[in-house]
Amino acid sequence: MDDECRGAWTLVYKLWFIFIPVLTVFVFTEESTVLASDIASLGDSEPDLIGHKPARRNLHDVAKESTVLVSDITLLGDSETELINHKPARRKLDDVDSSISIDCGIPEDFHYADVKTELHYASDAGFIDTGLNKNISLQYQSETLQRSLMNVRSFPQGKRNCYTIKPAEGKDTVYLIRASFMYGNYDDRDQLPEFELYVGVNSWDSVKFDNASHIVMKEIIHVPLMDSVYVCLLNTGSGTPFISALELRHFHDSSYRTQSRSLLLYKRLDVGSTGEMVRYKDDSYDRIWFPYNMPNCVPFDTPLPIDSLGESDYKLPSRVMKTAVKPLNDRDSLDFDFETGDSTLEFYVYMHFAELEKLQENQSREFDIQINGLPWKNSVVPNYLNSTTIDTRKLVRGTKLSFSISKTSDSSLPPILNAMEMYIVKDSLQAPTDQGDVDAIIKIKSRYAVDKTWQGDPCAPRTCWDGLNCTYTGYDPPRIISLDLSSRGLLGNIDPSFADLRELQYLDLSNNSLTGQLPDFLSELPLLRFLNLTGNKLSGSIPSGLMGRKNTGSLDLRVDKNPDFCQSPPCKKEKNFVVPLVAATVSFLAILLALVVYWRFKRKQPDVKLVVKSHDEEGSLESNNRHFTYSEVVSITNNFQTVIGKGGFGTVYHGYLADGTQVAVKMLSTSSNQGSKQFRTEAQFLMRVHHRNLASFVGYCNEGTNIGLIYEYMANGSLQQHLSDKTKNALSWKERLQIAVDVAHGLEYLHYGCKPPIIHRDVKSANILLNEDLQAKIADFGFSRDFPLENESHLSTAVVGTFGYLDPEYFSSNRLTEKSDVYSFGIVLLELITGRPAILRSHENTHIVDWVSPNLARGDIRSIVDPRLQGSFDTNSVWKALETAMACLPSISIQRPTMTQVLIELKECSTIEIAHDETWRMEGNTFETNSVDPEIEMGPQAR
Repeated sequence: MDDECRGAWTLVYKLWFIFIPVLTVFVFTEESTVLASDIASLGDSEPDLIGHKPARRNLHDVAKESTVLVSDITLLGDSETELINHKPARRKLDDVDSSISIDCGIPEDFHYADVKTELHYASDAGFIDTGLNKNISLQYQSETLQRSLMNVRSFPQGKRNCYTIKPAEGKDTVYLIRASFMYGNYDDRDQLPEFELYVGVNSWDSVKFDNASHIVMKEIIHVPLMDSVYVCLLNTGSGTPFISALELRHFHDSSYRTQSRSLLLYKRLDVGSTGEMVRYKDDSYDRIWFPYNMPNCVPFDTPLPIDSLGESDYKLPSRVMKTAVKPLNDRDSLDFDFETGDSTLEFYVYMHFAELEKLQENQSREFDIQINGLPWKNSVVPNYLNSTTIDTRKLVRGTKLSFSISKTSDSSLPPILNAMEMYIVKDSLQAPTDQGDVDAIIKIKSRYAVDKTWQGDPCAPRTCWDGLNCTYTGYDPPRIISLDLSSRGLLGNIDPSFADLRELQYLDLSNNSLTGQLPDFLSELPLLRFLNLTGNKLSGSIPSGLMGRKNTGSLDLRVDKNPDFCQSPPCKKEKNFVVPLVAATVSFLAILLALVVYWRFKRKQPDVKLVVKSHDEEGSLESNNRHFTYSEVVSITNNFQTVIGKGGFGTVYHGYLADGTQVAVKMLSTSSNQGSKQFRTEAQFLMRVHHRNLASFVGYCNEGTNIGLIYEYMANGSLQQHLSDKTKNALSWKERLQIAVDVAHGLEYLHYGCKPPIIHRDVKSANILLNEDLQAKIADFGFSRDFPLENESHLSTAVVGTFGYLDPEYFSSNRLTEKSDVYSFGIVLLELITGRPAILRSHENTHIVDWVSPNLARGDIRSIVDPRLQGSFDTNSVWKALETAMACLPSISIQRPTMTQVLIELKECSTIEIAHDETWRMEGNTFETNSVDPEIEMGPQAR
């Protein structure tokens, strides 16, 4: 044994960090769908694709799906017999840069050309590392079914699985992305799944099915902020996500570029067509055009090609533009409606025109276009055999969009329409992770061959990569603040990429096989306060930069169990058997002396001792947390001058550390036996949990009967104080939603990010603390319990908690599950919405659920919502939050959602409210908002 082994006698405590933050946005868009069972031809007698009605058509709401026939899909790309030899110039899709066609679920390195479209499809193996290849059931396979729908890639593992596509054109370029899905009972369960689809870090759409043969196609025009395009499937707990095909097409011009970064396809109509759908090769961008014929209109066409002398700005297919409609009566206008059902949806509209008739000298065709009775474009004159596109330039919205195309007084011919596109605007509310952090973590992943589940953006959507934790501040990019790579089999030196994670606060590289010197570049991380390198094969000594930060207490550095590492200089390489022997003897005598002193001291003291058992080992609290003497606590609290809280366990005081940091000091009352037990429990869990939405543990005092825990100070007190104190400024609805999201994040971490999971058992507004930025953190783990039984549905334990928040099933049966916390959180959410306590003393001690339920049944939101909000909120957001709260409160626990599901719903509420605020500000308060009219009782709007 040499001198460097002396550090092996230091007691080590591990801290594990496992974080599962979640984000979400929800967007309405229409899905183009295909029924494999429908084998028929489209014609004038068939139901219109979007609900066309005579004269004034009602095109239903956004949720209505367009039904397409499989026979049409299999015929996509068939060339039409041209009546003349000259054809318009069209680029081959194979020659278009960044065109990518992926058949998901076929074997690696396999590729083929589609028989109908001649598009080249490749395996998805090079785009994703997870998932299983499956074939759809034989009963749903047929010769007419498109080949890319015969198989799927299924994702039974993980909440988020992402395809990474790197088109040659990179970021800030317009792409069309299309995802196709057909369930086909591939898993032999005959259970239709539901899941969510994301592009980048923002919501694309939800994927749902009518039956096993239902084909769903989602299409988006997207401008990525990063060079890589991530397409992610999120498991929402309603079935296993899967995908059949994924396609990306590159637009060489900026025709579809808008103020928004994404456009969701709503309708793309080949007006006047009586044939099948049109796509590549006719459309060089591979847009899919649906045939569309109007009653009370006359379809007509031309055998001549359109745009034969050159491509139009939008490169419209000649086959689409060769057909059009006009009114039966030349004096009539073309009128049609779209029932969107949602006034918050915003649209871009594109109408395409081409004159198909050779006009005589005494003939003219000129028309005006109106939307919702307002002029859109006047005096439109289509060009003969050349395309003209009219777009809205500005956003259009309303529960109904009414279009009217009418001829001008100088026109001798009626109006026409050849083709039309409508897109729903999708704002990118969530920013992707900081590019510097992304580059660094990708290098780390590549260098150490870390987990295959590290896919897509590191911090979003909804969940971070396993082992990461990120900070989220409004619209700013998320930053990586915690990285836990313990026990991941890391080999070699510590890579310099770690130093590029500039916001990193926690780094755990313990129990790996890292070798070489401990690099000083880690001292350059300005916010790093915890570095665990225990259990590696490092050599050398602690660099000066890290040693300086360790000595000042700004860095908790752990380097034990590195056999060749020297913790305390001077460090020598000589072999010496005398010194270790002497050291061992001295150490033995010191330990023996300490035991004698402790035994004599113990005889004179009461049996109150704060002892903690961590998840992996046993020991006292004095392990690796900062110890404060009682005299230091007296100094910190200025002789316990300022009381900020009291309970059965004792009193909480406000104080200041030597560096000026504010803290809260909880001192145990010597007369509180139950308090002593709670203290031990709380200390046990504080050793394990580390999350931005859990109150942080600073240190402890443990001298005889003077036992205390020291936490970070939360300047804005408890949520209960804010809601009950009418003298305080009322929290806005947006702030309340963010508090709810923060608490849900914390509980989700306890339930799913800790091993074993933790049940808090006393979730209430008094135990939710707010810092100076109103960030919410869960406190008081005195009643918390581990839930270590992997194969059990519950624990049988004595009932603890707070009346009003207590799970009725747990109260009546002693059956404890994580759903008990879900119930308590539902009560807190009702408190946030109503501004009222769990028990309404002014209503003869009525429980808040019993007070809300009848008002909710009547749709009386005015009576439910906290009157201090004064109607300043989006109605849809409040109703969704109410529905989420009530979903948490069934008396039977299995009927409640998980905290992950609750978090998803709350993030959608927050997204709705943020969009509402942004719209209100952008429009200068000149348009109607969704605030509650104090004179009107409003029920939930369609969503």
